Amino acid sequence: MSAETDKDGATDTAPTAAGLPQRDDIASMSVRRPYLATVLNLLIIIAGLSALFGIEVRELPDVDRPVVTVRANFPGGSPETVDAEVTAKVESAVARVNGITELRSSSEEGNFRLRVVFRPSVNLIDAANDVREAVSRVQRQLPDGVENLFVVKADADSSAIVRLAVFSETRAFDDLTQQVENDVIPALLSIDGVADVRIFGERERVLRVVVRPNRLAAYGLSIGDVVDVLENARFDVPAGSFKSDEQEVLVRANASVTDPRAIEALQLRDPVTLGDVAQVYFGPDDPESIVRLNGRNVINLGIIRRAKSNTVRISEDVSRTVAQLNQRLRGVSIETVTDDAVFIRGAIAEVLTSLALAVLIVVAVIALFIGQLRPALVPAVAIPVSLIGTIAAIWMLGYSINLVTLLALVLATGLVVDDSIVVLENIQRLRGQGMASRAAAVLGTRQVFFAVVATTATLVSVFLPISFLPSTAGRLFAEFGFVLAATVCISSFVALTVVPVLTSRLPDFAVQSDAAVVPRQSLLTRFGS
Repeated sequence: MSAETDKDGATDTAPTAAGLPQRDDIASMSVRRPYLATVLNLLIIIAGLSALFGIEVRELPDVDRPVVTVRANFPGGSPETVDAEVTAKVESAVARVNGITELRSSSEEGNFRLRVVFRPSVNLIDAANDVREAVSRVQRQLPDGVENLFVVKADADSSAIVRLAVFSETRAFDDLTQQVENDVIPALLSIDGVADVRIFGERERVLRVVVRPNRLAAYGLSIGDVVDVLENARFDVPAGSFKSDEQEVLVRANASVTDPRAIEALQLRDPVTLGDVAQVYFGPDDPESIVRLNGRNVINLGIIRRAKSNTVRISEDVSRTVAQLNQRLRGVSIETVTDDAVFIRGAIAEVLTSLALAVLIVVAVIALFIGQLRPALVPAVAIPVSLIGTIAAIWMLGYSINLVTLLALVLATGLVVDDSIVVLENIQRLRGQGMASRAAAVLGTRQVFFAVVATTATLVSVFLPISFLPSTAGRLFAEFGFVLAATVCISSFVALTVVPVLTSRLPDFAVQSDAAVVPRQSLLTRFGS
């Protein structure tokens, strides 16, 4: 058949004897080469499934501003002295760093703390390096008594995602602390994705020397004499070496104290020993923090995740490790107190349930209005392809699976089938007019091509500006807008490739006569549009 010209002068290409138009476009390419269109969409699905193994899973997007903290100790310094001699100099040097939006300092008895907040666009690692350089320039100007001057990066990733409670009914608290430090913490640190394990409520075993002041005065001694003897006591003494032509062996005398009586035998002054003026014994250290669970004193362990790691996977590995430790360590019980992954798993389960219901509802509604079940299944293919492909887009953009991106996927469920329904309905209209399935698939897709593109562009222009909102709100919804825009773009590609391929494989309408083809009536045609 030849080309025909409509009233407006536009030229369209009519179907040939083979039933397909001769013009090359995405619709004709998909119908002529269905395997190519299928492989392209399968690549989208494979990319999305592969991204699931490497994408970050967390509760909320990373919207925390870069914060760097400077700390130092100045033993014996009053708050006024610390502020004048230390805080003012460090604050003056750090204030010259670019990108600072807030600078807050506090001077206390014997220490100070400086909190530096940067703009959201500043990289946290670069900001910490700039602060370290500024502090190093004034470090020589600080008093000699300043110690433990360090710079630490503080961000949301330093909060614990899993908290564990360790307790025992038979062991002393200092023995339990040693067991936790030697066995439990190393096992947790070996888990992939764990950056650090913080311990609270511990009480280590220490050597206590209780001095009797009246006995010291009787012997004419002071506390300084006791301190000097304890500081000069050696517990690991070199004892020489053995040397041969091939090797040299160092010999050391291990004098580690396990019996308090060995400490009491130290001489303060002949013939006065430490045991004459003090009592020596091993006992738990004074607690710096106390943690209780159901009225019982416990040791609390906070699992800190590494940046860009999977919270759900870390939680599963921690649960597996805790079960192994409970079986291996006798007399020690470990319980999970809080777990952020529980909430994330619940949110993901709700999203999957919503997606499954959305697919069923979409298929039922399309089947009701089209009047046939098999054509109604065609738009349903766009839902899994578009949503799984969006996972790959989230990974490529550097985002994570969180509540905001999951909300975007739920909202996108009703949008991804719009383009497919438009294409399907137009193809069905041409098939109802007597056109063959393959020709109707190509021409029907071609006629609504620009409508589909315009709809996609409109949705993108609506959702994308949400990502550019200012302040923290903009950073929170940045992932929301980009994810919705990516989902709509993928759905339009699926509608223009998969839908023509599938509809071209549907059987033609039954021919009732030689001159006309009578289609099966849908709900709309039965009761009027």
